[in-house]
Amino acid sequence: MIRDHVLAGYVDDAGGREALALARTVAERTGARLTVATVHSPERAASVVEAQAALGHAEDLLEGLPADLITQESRSASRGLSVLASRTGADLIVVGSPAGGAHGRINLGGTADHLLHAATQAVLLAPAGDTPAGTPQRITVAYVRRPQCDEAVTAATSAAVRLGAPLRLVTLALDGADEGPLRDDLALAVRLAGGSSGLEADEVQAEIGAGDDVAGAVEDLGWAEGDLLVCASSEDAPFHRVFLGETAFKVVRAAPCPVAVLPRGR
Repeated sequence: MIRDHVLAGYVDDAGGREALALARTVAERTGARLTVATVHSPERAASVVEAQAALGHAEDLLEGLPADLITQESRSASRGLSVLASRTGADLIVVGSPAGGAHGRINLGGTADHLLHAATQAVLLAPAGDTPAGTPQRITVAYVRRPQCDEAVTAATSAAVRLGAPLRLVTLALDGADEGPLRDDLALAVRLAGGSSGLEADEVQAEIGAGDDVAGAVEDLGWAEGDLLVCASSEDAPFHRVFLGETAFKVVRAAPCPVAVLPRGR
């Protein structure tokens, strides 16, 4: 999930600065290589100059932190970032929220939406107005009993151990659903986390969020500054690609913290 190389998609606005700040925090805390990229259109000659100027501003914001600064030509930002990530070996793409969304929530603009339906790397989304709190204070996994969610538990557990952050596994009980089977599923996930990392069961939190809809159930879970939410891709996702299902899409929109979406099978 957070391995060796982070790619920040940068545009010269608030969302771009928030994505850069989040990517910088991840790179500083994990020791990962950082690349900052601005995608420009091949149809406007001036776009190259604008992209170079944007990267100059990004370099100032990095305050001396080593990073590769790259302009990437592409007809779409999502395509440009995906191609660049594959070419450079990045395993995490970080993007921000465009203007117009609710403060503290993720607004899925065109770039993020396309990445969440095609990227071969994990995608990390920064909410509007996000200010990273340093190392994640808690890693939360949205869990349902599916193989791809088991993969997410294993990846998130490894990241939690690496970062020294608490691990929380959560699931949602919607519209009065029976919580008994959900608790059984979470118990299996807790054992999976322990088996993949050596964590004891009492070191892994397990919670159910209840509500009439996804937004209400997500809010019911309770959130704190420094949280990071991890979501698996849909079981309909092609192998090694991100594809966000309908419920996960609603979870991402309701989450009050950064969200990482993992490719299926990675």
